[in-house]
Amino acid sequence: MSGAILVAALAVVCHACASPALAPPAVKTAEVASPRALPPTVEELKNATYAGLDERLGPVTLSNGRWTGAPPALGAASRPSVELADDFRVVGDLDGDGLEEAVVVLTYSSGGTGVLSFLAVVTREDGTLRNVATTVLGDRVQVRSARVEGGRLLVSAVRAGENDAACCPGDLVEWQWTIGEGRLNTPGAVRTGRLSLVTLAGTVWILRAWDITAPAGLEPVVTLSYDAGRFTGTGGCNRYFAVVEGGAMAGEVKVGPLAATRMACPEPQSSVEARFLEQLGGARTVGFMLGRLAISYTRGDGSRGTMLFNASTPPKEP
Repeated sequence: MSGAILVAALAVVCHACASPALAPPAVKTAEVASPRALPPTVEELKNATYAGLDERLGPVTLSNGRWTGAPPALGAASRPSVELADDFRVVGDLDGDGLEEAVVVLTYSSGGTGVLSFLAVVTREDGTLRNVATTVLGDRVQVRSARVEGGRLLVSAVRAGENDAACCPGDLVEWQWTIGEGRLNTPGAVRTGRLSLVTLAGTVWILRAWDITAPAGLEPVVTLSYDAGRFTGTGGCNRYFAVVEGGAMAGEVKVGPLAATRMACPEPQSSVEARFLEQLGGARTVGFMLGRLAISYTRGDGSRGTMLFNASTPPKEP
């Protein structure tokens, strides 16, 4: 996952979407042998055409999830770029036609320090992909969750509050979007609170990455939960717990000494557990990245990393 995706966060709410004059050309895709069109796949979305990002750009066509433009000035080192958030796709019927659209997150950098995040809706019409609406979220988004329900796109996120630095958003917000007349429409964001350790409560989080580009194995399962001032879970073999407290800034955390049961563990459980407890002990901030819990930590050499966790799926009712 690229650095642009990492720093995506939310600070600006915008109702504007792709202008009909900037509507991207259709992209022909393989015909689907089904009486009902399937939503676009992640691979198709990585090579689709999108509009509504910047009127100076016009439509841009991604290649394997990325587009890079020409320098804004002769000799300039920076270039404008657009990226598709890796494997993040929400599907559902937004327009009531009985067919599912796909919603993705795009990030756009004009070459400066800011990185804007966008929601883009893509549909399949007679075997052709079409970006039917795009709307800006803002600078450096932290998306907590997104789903389509009852014809509405529901998004929870973290964005910079009134006194937050752009790097460190703290306001919890929720949106409801509907699609109509070629745009995503919303009455605006509803602020629901501030990012804190309590935001993590009530969910069992499962480790999925040691760092942004270092996925964790499916086995052994490593979990984390928060309740009443403590982190608890399994390190892959033993149960562990540690006192944890918040800091002065939203999302800041300080983890106290870790304790665990003392069952002897074979490999690779033993090594996985040791690595996880070391990284958790160095935790500095909590946040979210495209639906995943993100815990940033400091290594022994002073470098930083970010562990990523998926929310566990509750068992289905019999």
